[in-house]
Amino acid sequence: MLANLFYGRGRNHIMEELSVLPALLLSLKVAGWATLLNTVLGIGMGFLLARGRFWGREVLDTILTLPMVLPPTVLGYYLLVLLGRKGVLGSWLQAQFGVNLIFTWQGAVIAAMVVTFPLVVKPARTAFEQVNPQLEQAARMLGLNEWAVFCRVSLPLAWRGILAGVLLAFARALGEFGATLMVAGSIPHQTQTLSIAVYEAVQAGQDDLANQLVLLISAVCITILLLVGRLGKTKGQAHAV
Repeated sequence: MLANLFYGRGRNHIMEELSVLPALLLSLKVAGWATLLNTVLGIGMGFLLARGRFWGREVLDTILTLPMVLPPTVLGYYLLVLLGRKGVLGSWLQAQFGVNLIFTWQGAVIAAMVVTFPLVVKPARTAFEQVNPQLEQAARMLGLNEWAVFCRVSLPLAWRGILAGVLLAFARALGEFGATLMVAGSIPHQTQTLSIAVYEAVQAGQDDLANQLVLLISAVCITILLLVGRLGKTKGQAHAV
């Protein structure tokens, strides 16, 4: 009886800490930062893979694609080995700057970045490969330097494909669970994202809360997929014209 009472109080305490709004805001913050950083890095890497001619290009592309096929828990383990207190990068950050990324929302951002990076790189590479190189060459002949050619020719012509990948990456980051749980844990109001909150709610037997969270995540993802589909149709019409 005492055990049941203690368990009931513990479960109620967990559910008091669970809330839709904090989990939603944290998920948006983590997904937003991860998507923003991946957009910058992914555009650069996608352009490099599309226009660069160097040994090992396809090997690099394969390595960058691994997060799409590896289980999230495996990625989370790799990140723990790398960023943990005894990890190569984690120990250096702790010694030099006193920074610990494990069990923090910044760690959740890194986990989401790793998982969703291929969703930005692959569409970006495809979009840049579809840009006519003759247009870039014509811009060079007019006196534009490489940075100006990229900003004024390549990027504007490829932005629809890149944006589609960015939206998909945001949706995936919003629902990331495995790697985030291993790296950031499940600390209410600190690292407990929507997907982790769903898991905690189900474990605590709070089906109503779990249903609310699932419906919220589904609504956001459906909206993003509709936007991606609309971008695809617009892109197809532009090519037809």
